[in-house]
Amino acid sequence: MTQPPDSSSSNHAAIAALIEGLRAELVVVRKRVAALEKENAELRARLGKPPKTPENSSLPPSQGRKPSTETTVKGKGNRKPHPGAHRALHPNPTHKLTVTADCCEHCRADLSKERQSARETYDHIEIPRIEPTITQITLMAGLCPCRGKPFKAKAPEGFAPGSPFGPNLRAHAMYLRYAHGVSFERLAQSFSCLFGLDISEGALVNMIKASRDAFTRQTESIRRDLFAGDVMASDETTQRVGKKNWWLWVFHHAKSAVFKLKPSRGKDVVEAFLGEHRPGYWISDRYGSQTGWAVKDQQFCLAHLIRDAQYAIDAGDAIFAPGLKTLLKYACALGQRRDKLKDSTLRAYAYKLDARLDELMALETKTKEGQKLQIAIKGCRRHLFVFMTNREISPTNNGSEQSLRPAVVFRKITNCFRSEWGAEFYAGIRSVIETGRRRGIGALEAIRLTLSGLPLAQAP
Repeated sequence: MTQPPDSSSSNHAAIAALIEGLRAELVVVRKRVAALEKENAELRARLGKPPKTPENSSLPPSQGRKPSTETTVKGKGNRKPHPGAHRALHPNPTHKLTVTADCCEHCRADLSKERQSARETYDHIEIPRIEPTITQITLMAGLCPCRGKPFKAKAPEGFAPGSPFGPNLRAHAMYLRYAHGVSFERLAQSFSCLFGLDISEGALVNMIKASRDAFTRQTESIRRDLFAGDVMASDETTQRVGKKNWWLWVFHHAKSAVFKLKPSRGKDVVEAFLGEHRPGYWISDRYGSQTGWAVKDQQFCLAHLIRDAQYAIDAGDAIFAPGLKTLLKYACALGQRRDKLKDSTLRAYAYKLDARLDELMALETKTKEGQKLQIAIKGCRRHLFVFMTNREISPTNNGSEQSLRPAVVFRKITNCFRSEWGAEFYAGIRSVIETGRRRGIGALEAIRLTLSGLPLAQAP
């Protein structure tokens, strides 16, 4: 006869299994609680920090919030009125028209024989109706009477078969597209309304594709001019290409600027651009990929450090950061008036700047942000005042940021590039436009010269 199952033993097994399950669940809950406590501590620590603004960080001005103020009404208060101004007369008018009075406007007396002098001169400006010049070329052909072979007339210079659009038309299309951010759809509409010429969006894209070689050659020429100098500056900003983040780099100095759009922000971009060349001096921020390329020395951007000092001040540091900010602003002011100072005076100022920085570094700050800033200055202090002994070097990297600003505006207007070749072409045309600006050449004229295969010579 079989024995009935022991109910007490089965209950013990169920209770033991339940306990083990609760223990496992407790381990998971404890891990989650620990993670939440850590996150809570980080958030509480972050609440004690000042907000990032364009004045104390690299946040762009477009993302900064301005406080609300009272609206001022023009003409109110004790302000002096703005002095009147008028448009100056054109020095070389297309036509000149001198009008004499025929009769008196009061008594209608004849004035044709009376002596008259100029009383009022003004310009009348008008734009004539723009219509395209379309030349239809017919190349005649036949058979040679001597050898009986077919022949065909040679195309006139500048009227070769192929694309029907001339270089000036292509220059206008690229100017509107890349200097003013006009979309291809609106560009086609503009040509139709302004010039009376119907061009499809596909034709606009094809004429840009056909111009890539000309801009590649011009960019390479600018690159050689840049390498001829002893100083180079660099910076980068993001661009969207397809569904990926790319970076638009600028390498420039004085009268030359070269842009490169690459899917990397690392040292490989700089290495590929420089090749075997190494400049004597380099100007940049402290980002790792832009350091270590100069043969002689590197100048770090003081504007970035001034904003870092301001953030440390906002975070409560009243010992180290205020003095550092004052010192760096004073150094920038010296850099702006170097043309009025002798070399010996600059060297004396450089010694004073180093001595004052030594005094600041000896201070002991208690705040975390102040200590962090002090460590950063300790690691880069030898690259802070290089510009004091080299007049070609700027104390800040603002030149790079100013060069990138049109690209940032273009990015906000167009959102992204759909193709990689379009992104690379934009870098080439930005190189041409920016270099032309530095050499006193307008954007449209710089594009014209490039399409004609001519260099961007310095404007007289």
